[in-house]
Amino acid sequence: MHIPDGYLSPSTCAVLYGATLASWYVCLKRLKRVLLTRVVPLISVFAAFAFVVMMFNLPLPGGTTGHALGVTIAAIVLGPWGAVLSTSLAIALQALLFGDGGITTLGANCFNMAVIGALVAYVVYRLLAMQSSIDSRRRVVAAGIAGYVAANASALAAAIELGIQAALFHDATGTPLYAPYPLKIAIPAMLIGHLTFAGIAEAVLSAGLLAYLQTADPGLLMGTSGGAQSATGSPLRSSASVRNLWVTVAVLLILTPLGVLATGKAWGEWAPSDFVHAETRVQIAAASRDQGPPTTVPTGMARMATLWTSPFPAYAPAFVKSHALGYLLSAMFGVGLLLLIALAAGRRWRIRIRPEQAT
Repeated sequence: MHIPDGYLSPSTCAVLYGATLASWYVCLKRLKRVLLTRVVPLISVFAAFAFVVMMFNLPLPGGTTGHALGVTIAAIVLGPWGAVLSTSLAIALQALLFGDGGITTLGANCFNMAVIGALVAYVVYRLLAMQSSIDSRRRVVAAGIAGYVAANASALAAAIELGIQAALFHDATGTPLYAPYPLKIAIPAMLIGHLTFAGIAEAVLSAGLLAYLQTADPGLLMGTSGGAQSATGSPLRSSASVRNLWVTVAVLLILTPLGVLATGKAWGEWAPSDFVHAETRVQIAAASRDQGPPTTVPTGMARMATLWTSPFPAYAPAFVKSHALGYLLSAMFGVGLLLLIALAAGRRWRIRIRPEQAT
């Protein structure tokens, strides 16, 4: 679901960047500065959680792979505004450092997985959970359904963005300039895998973590419970809560080498070189309803695909021979960087707010 550079036209990228930037602005305004000092530690831990969760690739029909998002449990704990920011932070780190998703398409990827994912997950969860008690089984079911719907809504948005490229952006002969497959191929190719596997993974992850929090730290669920307690009154400042969540992230981090067991690439994430190699052309066709890719790399894709070269592409540092070890080291580096960002941001907000409170 991480759309690479070259798959979307510049105008599509610009529109989706605009929508995402507007969403980030709204999120920051809604959280407000005083509340942000309390939420920053949780935003960072859920950013790290999403970062690690997306590294667990799942085999999907057609020889492709997919992954859960981790956005649903973030929306349940932080609300949609905090979830948008935390998931966007994870996606940005993946693109900048590891080449998982493009730079020109960063706005699109954040819009699909963070904005749409968080808003859909939050709305579905609140509608299904209603006024049920924090420890009710109904909330577990609501979290699972919310995760399933959110993952598929994000996949559908990505499929539409990819599918409209061939119709809107092509040369005089009708040859696509960017993503080459139309909607009739893009939508089934993306949704079949998410309806059957990736969506279920997000559902299980969301329901399981909510059930865990109901017992281990129910206070984290109060902010979006729909009850009388407001977000400022919920125990988001609990350092113990944040520490427990970091422990969960650490456990998942240790297990990240399992993410390399699933072979193949996600649909729509092939490199330009894959379009000209016989073996990968067969794999692309098999995942695309037996329709082969163009015989040459689309010109727009070839031009934009080289705009950014990540320092550790494919989570595989060049100095590490073992793919599994490189994957683990990449996960450790990413999570460590997110922790540093959280500490720096939290300190900055505290320093900024103290003089305002004094006046």
